[in-house]
Amino acid sequence: MTDCFVYDAVRTPRGKGRPNGALHTIAPVDLATTVLRAIADRNELDSSEIEDVILGVVEPVKEQGGNIARIAALYAGYDETVPGMQVNRFCASGLVATNIAAAQVMAGQAHLTVGGGVESMSRVPMGASRGPWATDPQVASATKFVPQGVSADLLATLYGYTREDCDELAARSQERAAAAWEDDRFSKSIIPVTDQNGVLVLDHDEHMRPGTTAAKLGMLKASFTTMGRDYGFDDVALSRYPQLERIEHVHHAGNSSGIVDGAAAILLGSAEAGERLGLTPRARIRSFASIGSEPTIMLSGPADAAERALKRGGMQASDIDLWEINEAFAAVVLRFVDALGLSHDIVNVNGGAIALGHPLGATGAMILGTVLDEMERRDLQTGCVALCVGAGMGTATVIERL
Repeated sequence: MTDCFVYDAVRTPRGKGRPNGALHTIAPVDLATTVLRAIADRNELDSSEIEDVILGVVEPVKEQGGNIARIAALYAGYDETVPGMQVNRFCASGLVATNIAAAQVMAGQAHLTVGGGVESMSRVPMGASRGPWATDPQVASATKFVPQGVSADLLATLYGYTREDCDELAARSQERAAAAWEDDRFSKSIIPVTDQNGVLVLDHDEHMRPGTTAAKLGMLKASFTTMGRDYGFDDVALSRYPQLERIEHVHHAGNSSGIVDGAAAILLGSAEAGERLGLTPRARIRSFASIGSEPTIMLSGPADAAERALKRGGMQASDIDLWEINEAFAAVVLRFVDALGLSHDIVNVNGGAIALGHPLGATGAMILGTVLDEMERRDLQTGCVALCVGAGMGTATVIERL
């Protein structure tokens, strides 16, 4: 098997995913084009050397449909010989796209590829594709579907995470993200977004709320109580987990991931391609994995995915220096840390999606770049990225600095 190296990682800032967000005026294809151009320009690439562009998109409809990866590559000025495709594994789409792009190199079927993702949640809202899992009553009943927020509360209830536990993690995410921006830790990867006239639109993550405390978060009303208790989804969850007497609703907007817009791209390639093109490898893709998990609780898969990826890489959790686990909900991170026996000191050290936001299809690629930047800053050797996935799945990737 051929080694696959990470040569570069870029992302846009995350803009608030609503009509008054800074990136709402920027079409998804322009967000994707921004990072694709940056990958080519920063590395002085002849784009004809790139053999595939693979982008994750969770709502691949309307402005985000029609194979936006291929169209963005063309719009970015890539050579017409560069193909592209979009993939969807819900929240892990950006990381899965990167893993697929890496797999082509590892299999010896490509020398240089780009993985990444894009999501404009302000323009193509979550659920816009209206898949049968949530909208077909027969499918929903047979698979014991519940909305993801209820799943998060189920996860917290099953493992005993309190409202205070979740709010403390959320406050820490905000504190760490603010410190990271203050210390300029994201500057290596951030690509400012401009409009068609070259005027700056956004150069920083817009969703953060510096100064947030657990006490302030404690004043917010739980978001999924009505959905669970009045609409009957708690009963669905309890039919799958009869050992529980009831669901404790502990999640709200402040301890759940933010809705944002953004895009990311990762340049991947073989050693031969790097030597020929004068590229310096930053890390090696050690291993990756995706798994299926119980779909009602839905959010418990990241630990199993990480363990599978680690096993494939001949490693254990103790071999990893730095972790990034997507903060879809606070309980997801709490469970991940407990399941793998980790210290919070090496998990999401620059904050996560609770503070920064979760641009669905792009997040996996974004946090892969984040962990690599921080590994370099701290002179660490190994990192692991993992995400929970809708419908009960998990994806993880292990990288090793050179």
